Amino acid sequence: MPAPTNRLKARMQAGDTLFGIWLGTGSAYMAELGGRAGFDWVLVDGEHGPNAIPGIAAQLQVLDGLGTDVLVRLPMGEDWMIKQALDIGAQTLLIPMVESGADAARIVSATRYAPQGHRGMGAALARASQFGAIADYTHTANDQICVMVQVETRAGYDALDDILAVDGVDAVFIGPADLSADMGFPGNPKADEVQAVIADTLRRTAAAGKVAAIMSTTDADTPKHLENGATFVAVGIDITLMREALAAKAAVWCKE
Repeated sequence: MPAPTNRLKARMQAGDTLFGIWLGTGSAYMAELGGRAGFDWVLVDGEHGPNAIPGIAAQLQVLDGLGTDVLVRLPMGEDWMIKQALDIGAQTLLIPMVESGADAARIVSATRYAPQGHRGMGAALARASQFGAIADYTHTANDQICVMVQVETRAGYDALDDILAVDGVDAVFIGPADLSADMGFPGNPKADEVQAVIADTLRRTAAAGKVAAIMSTTDADTPKHLENGATFVAVGIDITLMREALAAKAAVWCKE
């Protein structure tokens, strides 16, 4: 029996335009709520959300079978962290702050078993292999892993061609907030200079045959990103959406 098919990777490679949300609460209960909302995908955020490996595993478990695809963002592209995330069942990873082709190549290698890479051979202990029940897991898993890298600094943008040339990088995801700060416009991703870099990155990524992805929580901005080639768009963050809804309700009933 082979490794499970990565439906999200297949949909991305088919050219589908996919919309999803960030899950940042660290709660399996909230993850299930997000997974039932009807988005194409949800992302469990281990970079800025209070998520460690056991909590991410619990969220993957409740999201399994809901029909919404799942990816995991790690706080960094360390080999040990990539290994643990894959072993608990993540098949699509988003890695932040990638700034060179060498960075991207090392990350891809960490997601692949030898001879294509250097992922540790511990599948018998892994939820990903159904704890050893999938006998062919180590021989078939490589093809089902999807690697998305974040370009969110000027250095990453300058190295974009090298990053796009790496076999195994499936998508480049733009982080407008960090990019704007690194470019000297903290808190202002709408600055003309930042928007020009974003548009160019999306276009070049799509032209290279990779998936162009972006965070776009302002609905009015999303059509522009789609026109520039984005086909993978984060349209909301659970914490932000909940805070805004709670504040709006409070404003109706809790007046001075």
